Amino acid sequence: MEFRAEMRYLRVSPQKARLVLDLIKGRRVDEARNTLLFTKKRVASHVGKLLQSALDNANFLATEKGLDVEIDNLYVKRAVANDGPRMKRIRPAPQGRAYRYQRRISHIELVLAERGKNGEVATVVGSETAAAPVKTRRRAPVAKAAGKKKKAVTK
Repeated sequence: MEFRAEMRYLRVSPQKARLVLDLIKGRRVDEARNTLLFTKKRVASHVGKLLQSALDNANFLATEKGLDVEIDNLYVKRAVANDGPRMKRIRPAPQGRAYRYQRRISHIELVLAERGKNGEVATVVGSETAAAPVKTRRRAPVAKAAGKKKKAVTK
């Protein structure tokens, strides 16, 4: 079972957010929480709140829906920072000109999943199909036109 939490319109660039999210991907929830607590990035506190929200979602579903969720076995399955809308701003420049710059905004998504007792990932039966690997077609190599030269234009 997966538990999601999403934070939208956060005033930090997605590139800076990805630096922090890469630190916690694949880690258990308590390890991720400790990592975020000691990370010296401004976005780390926001990601910590998002992690807590995903944990609260897991607790809510465990109590309300009657799911058997072991909170200690949860880990960060996916952590993604996507682009949001950009704010275009203008800064004064010399000689009456103006320089444009963009304030970036990000949408952050955090997904928690439960590991089994031996460390394997627990899946719900029927949620994922175990189909054969997808075959990809390869393009045939394109033969380059040999012997053609561009004519030089002279005046």
